[in-house]
Amino acid sequence: MPTDPRTVLFVCVENACRSLMAEAMFRANPPPGWTAVSAGTQPAAAPNPRTARMLQEIGLELPAHPPQRMTEEMLAAAGAVVAMGCLDRASCPAVRTQVRVRDWSLPDPASLDDAGFRRVRDELRARVEGLRRELALGDRRRAALAPGR
Repeated sequence: MPTDPRTVLFVCVENACRSLMAEAMFRANPPPGWTAVSAGTQPAAAPNPRTARMLQEIGLELPAHPPQRMTEEMLAAAGAVVAMGCLDRASCPAVRTQVRVRDWSLPDPASLDDAGFRRVRDELRARVEGLRRELALGDRRRAALAPGR
């Protein structure tokens, strides 16, 4: 898999709630040229049943792929990696990447009631928006410094 520095990889344990929501949120309005993918260190068999409903409440749909295992190739290809809280696990391969990993340390909403799930979703939405702005600003800075400008 070739490196695509304009791909954000969102990682959580099961790829059933947080990382799927982050992928959907980022893909809904990415900075120009950017895309996102999500994966899990121990993917679930299916998305959490509430994930689709929680995304629909804010006008978004689940990504088309089922929960999938994060691979070394995904890590190597990503320009940015965001972990949802698995970096405290020695088994998390994201800690071995050369790309700086942001750890948002959000609680797993699967064990929370609907209000708690919404709080995680809304916090995730705010952080994804911040990441979008950060990446777009970085692109503008690079363009301004490019030779021939």
